[in-house]
Amino acid sequence: MKADVLLGLQWGDEGKGKVVDVLTPSYDMICRFQGGPNAGHTLEFNGIKHVLHTIPSGIFHSHCKNVIGNGVVIDPVILKKEIDALIKMGVDVKKQLLVSKRAHLILPTHRLLDAASEASKGKEKIGSTLKGIGPTYMDKTGRNGIRVGDITLGNFKERYTALVEKHKQLLAFHQYEYNLSELEPVWFEAIEVLKQLTLIDSEYYVNEALKSGKKILAEGAQGSMLDIDFGTYPFVTSSNTMTAGCCTGLGIPPGSVGNVIGIFKAYCTRVGSGPFPTELNDATGETMRKIGNEFGSTTGRARRCGWLDLPALKYAIMINGVTELTMMKADVMDDFDTIKVCTHYLINDKETEVLPFDVINTTITPVYKQIKGWKQNITSAKNLPEELLNFISFIEQSTGVPISIVSVGPDRKQTIIMKKQTVS
Repeated sequence: MKADVLLGLQWGDEGKGKVVDVLTPSYDMICRFQGGPNAGHTLEFNGIKHVLHTIPSGIFHSHCKNVIGNGVVIDPVILKKEIDALIKMGVDVKKQLLVSKRAHLILPTHRLLDAASEASKGKEKIGSTLKGIGPTYMDKTGRNGIRVGDITLGNFKERYTALVEKHKQLLAFHQYEYNLSELEPVWFEAIEVLKQLTLIDSEYYVNEALKSGKKILAEGAQGSMLDIDFGTYPFVTSSNTMTAGCCTGLGIPPGSVGNVIGIFKAYCTRVGSGPFPTELNDATGETMRKIGNEFGSTTGRARRCGWLDLPALKYAIMINGVTELTMMKADVMDDFDTIKVCTHYLINDKETEVLPFDVINTTITPVYKQIKGWKQNITSAKNLPEELLNFISFIEQSTGVPISIVSVGPDRKQTIIMKKQTVS
């Protein structure tokens, strides 16, 4: 068997949680492979809205194992809150959730360092979620980090104290005021909860599952345009959000990757700072934000909105090897007479589909194609209107990749299957 991969193709917030929830009945295991509680995967069913930050989005299906992979960074406090909420809903978390011993822990001082670093940048800040993600990945690559497996060792407290002392020196450099004594008790309480979970050597576990014929879906966080290597640097996240990150974030070889399901919205959004070629700073952008309820599920911040950017989408498809597409929030476009799609960029009076290396300092003028809107409510539709089918066909022809799913609302039932998904 091969592991299928599901990931975002824009700047995050594409709706990955809902799609994972919809697809989970076809899989035996859902595995998160990167990111941390900066993710906010929203699921909605039975009239209730659920937001998961660390736990994989298959957790509501009792037949499915959910693995937090080695590439994820975990804040024990946030994880405990998620677990407590799930237990209240009757989810058998201890049975269904497994955590890699190699996943790194977010310490209270990582969050403090995140806030101190962002504050020191002033107008140059990158729009961090202030969850401590960046500093934790810095300690990971700097070989200073503390991993989940370390909490079972006799010298865990000594390791923790040594790393905190290093962090205190950095906080002193930033002249950042804080009260660590208020943060530590709840963190160590959450560590005790983490100890009660099933901690695994995830690379062995996942590979053995594939070998035995288990069907696995790897769940990405954030979006491809936020990838640390191939995103709009430096306004990116601290991990590899693309297909390649699945291999390093779970410990599976490239040959074990099957289908790659890329998710995008019928328009574009972005949270925080950074380039956004098709951004709409006008009434149209505000309408998208209002109808689409475009506010961050993790931060609550208003998302910037704009038209669909095909050059960026095709770039993400290329670097990820996407085999099928899922289009989200088509219903947000219900009331538009005309929908615009950016087909090219105009850079230095020349048309191009290539995303420039220095996207920060390059003046990009989007070149748009106008497509007739469908002007009807599709949230309860079983068959899509012709104008929407034309919109879908245009995207498929432009990208060369089929759209297998179209979402017409937030609930799992508001999902149109265009082409039957193939499980690897």
